Amino acid sequence: MGKRQNTFLKEAKVKSFDAKHRQTLDFNISRYDGAVSKGLSRYKNLELARDRAAWIKRDVLQHWDDYLIKFETNAIKNGAKVHWASDAEEAMQHVHKILKDTSAKILVKSKSMTTEELEFNASVESLGIESLETDLGEFIVQVAGEKPYHILTPAMHKSKEDVAALFHKIFKTPAEATPTELTHFVRKFLRQKFATADVGVTGANFLIAETGSVCLTENEGNILLSASMPETMIVIAGIEKLLPDLKSLSTIWPILAHKGTGQQLTAYNSIFTGPRKADETDGPKEMHILLLDNGRSDLYLAEKQYEALACIRCGACLNTCPIYRSVGGYTYDATYSGPIGSVITPFYKGFKEYKHLSFACSLCESCKDVCPVKIDLPSYLLQNRKQSVDEKLSPASENLAMNGMKLILGDRKKMDLAGGAIKNMGSKLMGRTLWGEKRDIPPFAKTSFSKQYKAKKKD
Repeated sequence: MGKRQNTFLKEAKVKSFDAKHRQTLDFNISRYDGAVSKGLSRYKNLELARDRAAWIKRDVLQHWDDYLIKFETNAIKNGAKVHWASDAEEAMQHVHKILKDTSAKILVKSKSMTTEELEFNASVESLGIESLETDLGEFIVQVAGEKPYHILTPAMHKSKEDVAALFHKIFKTPAEATPTELTHFVRKFLRQKFATADVGVTGANFLIAETGSVCLTENEGNILLSASMPETMIVIAGIEKLLPDLKSLSTIWPILAHKGTGQQLTAYNSIFTGPRKADETDGPKEMHILLLDNGRSDLYLAEKQYEALACIRCGACLNTCPIYRSVGGYTYDATYSGPIGSVITPFYKGFKEYKHLSFACSLCESCKDVCPVKIDLPSYLLQNRKQSVDEKLSPASENLAMNGMKLILGDRKKMDLAGGAIKNMGSKLMGRTLWGEKRDIPPFAKTSFSKQYKAKKKD
């Protein structure tokens, strides 16, 4: 068993039986469930909307190279500078150069899972530059010295009491401060940073090939401030974030809002098309767009799993997943957790180290049912499992056990060689290893069903 797999199992065991963790996660996700259920009523035909969204994203994957070139061409025409990065190291080399060229001392950034892939904050801070998260949830986990717990809700694992205690410790706010009071404190704190920041960094929800535009959606307004107040704007986007044209947003934005937060439309939806023009007074003087591969091309070459690149990062699959709801986000030890993370992480970080995530699935297919772009995640998790076996990545002990099971379970006569008493003895010896300490294996009958059936048939 690999080191990461062993760690995953140990962490899963702890988190699954951590009552406070389960209570916090259940409460926060229940609020999401209620909002999404209410949002469902706004759609006259949700399945049609899903079909249209799925078609748009599949069209992108079928013409990926064309749309990428078209986006780059139009973004440059708009005055943006486009950079390409094959991996995290190359991406941060581009970022470091931009920051040095601008003599940056402070940067503000919006929530971006793509920057999490790059270990962005740590890399920037190594240059002596302050990198500050401006999304409230991201700000909370940054202050706590943690990483995002969820694709959409970074601080989902924290209760309001946890946040109050954290802010009291770090900022000396009142120990019993309410969520509203803490929000006002963060707003005032961040306003000072927005006014003095040299660089603003964002991710990208979507990249529009037709216009070379960057689309961002939010509920707090921090993205608008991060992008418009500093003189320099850096957009870091995965190369799969493409949409063909602006018209596509009429389908994609509402279904993202519905599946992500239950809203009819997210509060702020912005389209950035290049830096500020000569006759404009607002917006960045320079706009850099960094297009990141970092394993996406490897995923694209997969026979079936490539369709996971159609993901629009709504987080719905995490919220419905019984595994995620049990073990939480940090147990995955990866930028992307839950079903979508379990599919893509082995391609981004290597099957040898992360193949075990594809086995962290009950195959209930709930993630498939809720996906707004109809990604067949359970099927792709099975495909990942097959690939790990084909590449002979399973440990020798596991292969020996599976071959032994195949030998016995593949032949009824061999299965009936041992009676119920011997089988029960073996299950007691192996049960804790196979099933865990919290469950008992149901006892075997004294005589197998086939023997009982044959005996009854003779009678």
